[in-house]
Amino acid sequence: MPPRQRLSPADRRAQLLTVGARLFAARPYDDVLMEEVAEEAGVSRALLYRHFSSKHALFAAVYQHAADRLLAETRLDPADSLVEQLIQGMEVHLDYFVTNRHAVLAANRVLAGDPVIQTIMTNELDALRTRLLAVLPLADERAREAVSGVLKSWLVFVQVLCVDWLTHETCTRTQLRDVCIGAVLGALRPLLAEDPAPDWKTDAAGGE
Repeated sequence: MPPRQRLSPADRRAQLLTVGARLFAARPYDDVLMEEVAEEAGVSRALLYRHFSSKHALFAAVYQHAADRLLAETRLDPADSLVEQLIQGMEVHLDYFVTNRHAVLAANRVLAGDPVIQTIMTNELDALRTRLLAVLPLADERAREAVSGVLKSWLVFVQVLCVDWLTHETCTRTQLRDVCIGAVLGALRPLLAEDPAPDWKTDAAGGE
């Protein structure tokens, strides 16, 4: 065990979250032990459990922190085209999914249906949907409601497709990204007064 450092409660919690995130990313959920988290952090198990009452509580905190960071890094800038915004958001999330494959699979497979984890996911998807609605050219409230429903379903589609891709890579990462973007553009076109991405067909040459 590394020598124990004296940290403030907030700094200790942040340290434990960092260690937990690293271990949950490196190995399947069931293989991560709280004793190992304590040892890696250089603290006693009693201290670890004072911050997180269980492995589930630690994982939920790690996943909430990741969701907050992904939202912060997803830039939906009206100065960019819709396609540029979608590409940037997809790349941010795919970077996390690839780097933290085990954690993503744990949240979506091992802990599927867990109310705490599902709430974290739902809140992030709702926040992304709200941001997308804010940058789309919507004619009226009726159009907003229709587009909101499409975006809600599309975000779930992206989540399921990306988790399946992490399990079995049937296409390249760029192809996966472009499938997701093409799906939402195709779904939105009938609902918007103007084409949100008229150049997409020519620009989206599937890659890598």
